[in-house]
Amino acid sequence: MRHNKKFNHLGRKAAHRGAMLSNMACSLIMHKRISTTLAKAKALRIYVEPLLTKAKEDTTANRRLVFSELKQKEVITELFNNVSEKIANRPGGYTRILRTGFRLGDAAEMCIIELVDYNENMLKETKKAAKKSTRRAGKKAAAKAEDTADAPAEEAKAE
Repeated sequence: MRHNKKFNHLGRKAAHRGAMLSNMACSLIMHKRISTTLAKAKALRIYVEPLLTKAKEDTTANRRLVFSELKQKEVITELFNNVSEKIANRPGGYTRILRTGFRLGDAAEMCIIELVDYNENMLKETKKAAKKSTRRAGKKAAAKAEDTADAPAEEAKAE
């Protein structure tokens, strides 16, 4: 029985799995988006989101905790300087997984994992969708307002 055994071992020993997740997290932070299999992306999300939460507060202790996991100075600098500013107001859910289909060789399900605040295309769509909400009564009132605004202009043309 596998009671209380939650994380995916990904067919690797603990040291190999830790090194792989650390490298994938560094690539995600540096490039903001990576392509991988769905199983690895789900394991990476569990691994990287607590690190991003620690990065929101820039203290020496948090830098050391994150560095003990990632072990790359350039990534730590990028994370605490640029990424932490973008995710400062977000209460969690820093990554997004988008399924892209199946790999040709072994039919493994592939996906893209990305940092949510760095996808400008999706951010534009959500802003447009938020502006579009209207009411029926509002349309009638707007039409009446346009008619009254056009009426003085038409009278001026007639004279």
